[in-house]
Amino acid sequence: MSEELLSLTVNSANQRLDKFLLAHLDGFSRAQAQHLIREGCVLVDGAAQKTGYKLKGGERITVRIPPRAETSIEPEDIPLEIIYEDDYLAVIDKPAGMVVHPGAGNESGTLVHALLARFPELAKMMDDPDVGERLGIVHRLDRGTSGLIVTARDRASLLTLMAQFQARTVDKVYLALLEKRPASNRGTVDAPIARDPRQRKRMAVRRDGRPAQTEFEVLDDDFQGDRALVRLRLLTGRTHQIRAHMAFIGCPVVGDAVYGYRKQRVKMKRQFLHAHALAFDHPASGERLAFVSELPVGLVDVMGKLR
Repeated sequence: MSEELLSLTVNSANQRLDKFLLAHLDGFSRAQAQHLIREGCVLVDGAAQKTGYKLKGGERITVRIPPRAETSIEPEDIPLEIIYEDDYLAVIDKPAGMVVHPGAGNESGTLVHALLARFPELAKMMDDPDVGERLGIVHRLDRGTSGLIVTARDRASLLTLMAQFQARTVDKVYLALLEKRPASNRGTVDAPIARDPRQRKRMAVRRDGRPAQTEFEVLDDDFQGDRALVRLRLLTGRTHQIRAHMAFIGCPVVGDAVYGYRKQRVKMKRQFLHAHALAFDHPASGERLAFVSELPVGLVDVMGKLR
């Protein structure tokens, strides 16, 4: 299936951009329309805008719709390290190298394929226009990031957990080794993030970006080359937020070939970033659940070699 390009004209004022698309794109949910906007596939008079941008009337909107996969996602019996599971959700300790959701170049071997094999009931969500593409995925971790990720086993749990992430009531803590020690032991990076207009696969700190805040605390700085192990708490959940924020303050994550040094100083097949702790309210009982995943052996070994 080839890429589709649409050209639309706004005939009335005071419409949100995402709602305008929802009314003009057949078969698209509001979440899907918002995803197109955030991915830079929607231009208003040639410029990218936010999902809530208010249209004035008379604008020309171009929409690039990437080709959709024509084949369904098949279950794959891939081993998973499940930290916790019940009838409503599962908490997975994802290894680095595993992609969360299928996409171009990652048509198999993803967390979604593994979840479908482990929890066949997830297949019921495929035909749901609002949550079908997620197949239980509440949030995501980059391919090169290891650690905790929560997945839902039914539609109601998925929507409830997603709402918690949106309301910022979920506690997300990461551990990262940085190429340079931050100037202070503790701090908050408060800098908006948007897609880099020059490199679409990257994010960047931009004035027109979405608000993003990352708290950091130095845990250990006894490493070669002024490196430091830090604890990071996400107050928002933007794509590549930690990696972009740490690079912005001049302290890129060790092993990050996208946001770090062009020529890596430490030979790694991944970035030194681990989703260490996760806490949220159970979607059915409301009980606060908290989980911890210690650093993988491979990352501990890297620290040992840099002492």
